[in-house]
Amino acid sequence: MNIKRIFGTLLTLLGIGGLIYAAVLFASLSGGNHAIKEVIVYAVLGIIFFVSGIGLVKTVKDV
Repeated sequence: MNIKRIFGTLLTLLGIGGLIYAAVLFASLSGGNHAIKEVIVYAVLGIIFFVSGIGLVKTVKDV
């Protein structure tokens, strides 16, 4: 297995974890400006990691 494919899988899993954590924080949101910023940060990082991981896995060709 290629190291780029492993790294892409790791990025995808981190992205999924970040999105799930953002969803859990959003579900337990009690208010406050700080909590909203935290949810946005985790959601954006999760999306970035997920998209880059999927893109890396799709573009790497097995030889």
